[in-house]
Amino acid sequence: MKRESVDEVLKKYGAKIEGQMNSSGSVSDYSSSYDKFKGEISREYTTYERWANSLGNFIHIKPSKKDEEKIVKSLESAHLSVEPWQAIGLSVTAFLAVFLIGLLFSVGVTLIGSEFPFLFFFLMVIFSIFLFYFLNQYPERLANKWRLKASSQMVPAILYIVVYMRHTPNLEKAIQFASEHLQYPLALDFKKIFYNVEIGKYSTIKESLDHYLESWRGYSTEFIEGFHLIESSLFEPDSSRRISTLEKGLQVVLDGVYEKMLKFSHSVRSPLTNVYMLGVVLPTLGLALIPLASAMIGGILTYVHVFILFNLIVPFMVYYLTDKVLNMRPGGYGETTLLEKNPLYPKYKSSAPYRKAFWIVLPFIILSLIPLIFQFTPIPESLGIAKDFSFSQVGLSFLGNGNFFDFIETPTGVKGPFGLGALLLGMLFPISIALYFSIAYKEKTKDLIKERKKTKELESEFNNSLFQLGNRLGNGVPPELVFGKVAESNRGLMTGEFFGKVNYNIRQMGMSVEKAIFDKTRGAIRFFPSDLISTSMRVLIESSKKGLKIAAVSLMSISEYIKNLDKITMRLRDLLAEITSDMKSNMTFLAPLLSGIVVGLAAMITSILGMLNVADLSGVGASSLGSIGNLVDIFKYKDMIPPYFLQISVGIYLIEIIFILTSTLVTIDSGEDKLEMTNKIGINLKKGMILYFIVALLSVLALSILSGTVLSGLLG
Repeated sequence: MKRESVDEVLKKYGAKIEGQMNSSGSVSDYSSSYDKFKGEISREYTTYERWANSLGNFIHIKPSKKDEEKIVKSLESAHLSVEPWQAIGLSVTAFLAVFLIGLLFSVGVTLIGSEFPFLFFFLMVIFSIFLFYFLNQYPERLANKWRLKASSQMVPAILYIVVYMRHTPNLEKAIQFASEHLQYPLALDFKKIFYNVEIGKYSTIKESLDHYLESWRGYSTEFIEGFHLIESSLFEPDSSRRISTLEKGLQVVLDGVYEKMLKFSHSVRSPLTNVYMLGVVLPTLGLALIPLASAMIGGILTYVHVFILFNLIVPFMVYYLTDKVLNMRPGGYGETTLLEKNPLYPKYKSSAPYRKAFWIVLPFIILSLIPLIFQFTPIPESLGIAKDFSFSQVGLSFLGNGNFFDFIETPTGVKGPFGLGALLLGMLFPISIALYFSIAYKEKTKDLIKERKKTKELESEFNNSLFQLGNRLGNGVPPELVFGKVAESNRGLMTGEFFGKVNYNIRQMGMSVEKAIFDKTRGAIRFFPSDLISTSMRVLIESSKKGLKIAAVSLMSISEYIKNLDKITMRLRDLLAEITSDMKSNMTFLAPLLSGIVVGLAAMITSILGMLNVADLSGVGASSLGSIGNLVDIFKYKDMIPPYFLQISVGIYLIEIIFILTSTLVTIDSGEDKLEMTNKIGINLKKGMILYFIVALLSVLALSILSGTVLSGLLG
């Protein structure tokens, strides 16, 4: 019989195979599970992807090979569906668009007869350049953000794999177990290891895993070494040596994290000191000279320039410097609780707290705007009220003889308000902004923070209970009975409640151990949401299938590993405590204290120059003050920056600093933790701004009364 060639076989069966294939619809390159996976990982970055895939196509710029490799690495790490040339095209398009808008608007203003707005054009040029560099570095920033989130789960990931492989030496199943019980985003990275094999990108799990580990090269060498030790344990013929190798893999990761955080805690002190001095102390002290400077240079410096400098440029500089500090932070340590999994997360996302806070602070905002309302609206006239009045008219004669708002008519228009009353009312404006965020953030996070504290308390108790559970299983007590015994020995504790609930479900409801813990409606874990407890119980159920002895060893191993992890966590917190405490005291005490004193000094300088200017105009300045009276002409009181606007700029600047430094503090201490960040910002805003308000109020009143008393006696 003649043997058929390959070509003949293909011709013979090719048509038949094609006919059996479903060619009526489009065939996806990916499985439905991979499509779901892609939807999960891309949800946070869809906005950037949408802009890159639209605006990034206007200008096609081919990057150099070196730049392209760098961009591709960042895009893959951040799981972005964007081409390298699209990322560059978006940054160039944004730069050109903002620059042209600024140029056209400035030229248009000039053509209608006004002066060329040099300040506006300069700011638009600066903003366009910033936008270019920001968007150009955005993929790298997202990649770093992804790594920071993922690296905070490295130790739990290695822990889960090691515990699983102690009783089942199967790397694929261990990674799958970890991916099911880890949190976003490392869980998605682990899932992608499987999906890359599924879509044919790699032929084996090990090949896909090794490629994934290479993405951590240069960022977390200990994570790669730990995984390689875990892989090598599969080739150990002796069980004790295999377990020893697994434990060594976990220890390598723990030691690596500790050493890197130790170096970070030593190297971060000097940069943070520079941030505080350059971004907080010097600008705050410089504010005290602004009233004098604005009076001397005759209207060149206005409150608009102060706002741009202290509310835009300086906060941006502080943000840039702190961002550089955060880029120094190594991974592998931080908060791992995923906020989105919490059943109270909808309350965190709700906009109701913002609406509630707005209606609370609205009266204070209106009060702070009364000086402007009285001067520039017809409301006072319609009510038959004067636009301004003296302190003696409202029974505050001890504050001096000046006007409450003190607007001044000049040939170029109305200037002010310079009055002490306007300044005191204006202090309510930054306080209102701070209270708005403080109230809203407290409302959003208070229940979630209580649940987190409850969970942490439960987990701290659970470690010892886990050892008891494993010990009793090792004595031959079956899982169905062991929960009742452990519940009795932990009576009065939160862990006792958990084990009691499991025991009740088994004995009274007739459930299996798995259902007693994980049932969607009656399971004990539903009332005690904790990843540590959930994973430990999953390990118990999986390992008990191999025998009670294996289950006992697995639980006691988890208990021991968690104890070691807690020790390292406490040591790391001790290392960072000095840095974080300094930042917190600077942010909530020193900065508000300095800012409040500066506002008082500005009010005193304005009051003194105002009284000297009045004395000079009335002809008593030279005779009463002697040679000092000749200096009055140097200062142009009418061209001074009103302390009303200066104080608002100071308050907003302080709010921005608290936002930036609190975010930095939380990231240094806990990594990427939105819940903690939101909660701490609300608390620090309340503390810092209340202190600022009290210090500023006392400084303004004390220094203004003092200067008024002294000058009144001097001027006769």
